[in-house]
Amino acid sequence: MKKVVLSIILAGVVSFAFAQKSEVADAKKAWGIFQITGQSASVPLAKKLESLSAGLAHTDKAIADEKSKIMPEAWSYRALFASAAALVDTANAQNADANLKIAQDAVAQAKTVDTKGAEKENIALAETNIANAVRNAGISAYNKKDYKTAYEKFVAATVINPTDTAMYLNAGIAARNVEDYPGTITQFKKVIALNSPQSKELYSELIGIALSKQKDTVAGLALIKEAQAKFPEEADYIKTETQIYINKGDVAKSEQMLNTLAAKEPNNATYQLLLGNVYFTQALKLQADRNKIDAKKVKEFNEVTTKMNGLLDKSLPFYKKALDIDAKNEGALETLKTIYAFRNDTKNYEEIKKRLDALPKQ
Repeated sequence: MKKVVLSIILAGVVSFAFAQKSEVADAKKAWGIFQITGQSASVPLAKKLESLSAGLAHTDKAIADEKSKIMPEAWSYRALFASAAALVDTANAQNADANLKIAQDAVAQAKTVDTKGAEKENIALAETNIANAVRNAGISAYNKKDYKTAYEKFVAATVINPTDTAMYLNAGIAARNVEDYPGTITQFKKVIALNSPQSKELYSELIGIALSKQKDTVAGLALIKEAQAKFPEEADYIKTETQIYINKGDVAKSEQMLNTLAAKEPNNATYQLLLGNVYFTQALKLQADRNKIDAKKVKEFNEVTTKMNGLLDKSLPFYKKALDIDAKNEGALETLKTIYAFRNDTKNYEEIKKRLDALPKQ
């Protein structure tokens, strides 16, 4: 009698194990069918999700059994169904996220049990689905102006692929849209670290954020130094740095820095232009102050005007030298035109205007 009972128990166990293995076989079959019929654009989303859910249900049963849950196919196909569902489900973000979690867990488990690498192609496909699902979710959230969620998704995408410059850039833009400037800086710096072609523009934006949004001159100067080291030929960084010193009232520092650069590169028109700007910028500030003076205070008005003209006189030789080096230097020509217009110097104004008009149109 004992043998009969034992035999029945064993038969039951074997039958159950076979049942679970058949669930894996059914999952594989369901995936094959989905590959053929479920990916067409003509198939409604609800129908696709229904097919994927049914396939996933087979793997639910397979991984519930001690014997079949060690089968690599049980996990690789689970990852395929769940990742595909996360990718195609554009209607329900919460459901897509739930499937994404299932897929990520399944991939991890598949890699653990697939010691022979038999399922590496399915695992790789599931990982691609996961990466694309996360990217698409970020783009979808961004288009809906849900920038916080978009930021989280884009950052998650960079965790999956740490060299994806597009996702770092997207994350930085999303952060900028919610005025998360530390997040913007972090993400844009990662784009720069990967030597993106947009690095020069990103540095300019980061410097602007530090100076205008965060009001952090120290951080701004540090970013300028980084940018100058990477792009030494970019004049805008030098111009911004000198302007910082001028705004701080440290005109001497600005002059010193530019004179040193000009001495090293005497044929660099940009440095001459920027030296002229040191004085021209101060003159513009005085003009703004002069405009606030009561018209009755003639003496005070004239004193400021004299100081303005003195600064303009200092700037002129640098602009002229810039033109000696580069006769088509638009910045020098534009500023000289402004100065001559201010002074009603018609002869020089017309000459400079003629040279400007002759420049190729951008």
